[in-house]
Order: sequence, then C-alpha cells, then structure tokens
Amino acid sequence: MTLSQSEIIQRIADLQNEHAELDEIITVLIKSGEIDELKIKRLKKRKLLIKDMLICYENMLIPDIDA
Repeated sequence: MTLSQSEIIQRIADLQNEHAELDEIITVLIKSGEIDELKIKRLKKRKLLIKDMLICYENMLIPDIDA
C-alpha cells in the first residue's frame, strides 16, 4: 500500500497532535503529586513510539536521490 503525500502529511499531523497530548498528560500527572510510575512509563514509551513513527513518515516525504 502506497500513501499519497497528502495522506502522509495528515498522518504526521495526527501523530504530532497525539505526541503533544501525551506530553501534556505526562506533565499533569507528574505535577498532580499522585505519581503512578507504571502509567507514566507506559505513556513515555508510547510517546517514543510516536516519535519513531513520525521520523518514518517524514522520511517518506524526502525524495530518493541517486548518489
């Protein structure tokens, strides 16, 4: 399955939004004082996975250039 450039851009935007939301959730949980270490670790892992996915999609936008 090949994604169009607009589909890739949309997925990047969706992932960036999810990444930002997770960042906010993690910050709120830490500031709340009720620190659930396991939950925070899971959220941070999800955030890292999203970051990796973003890099993959962003690389799809870079044209292949013969060296």
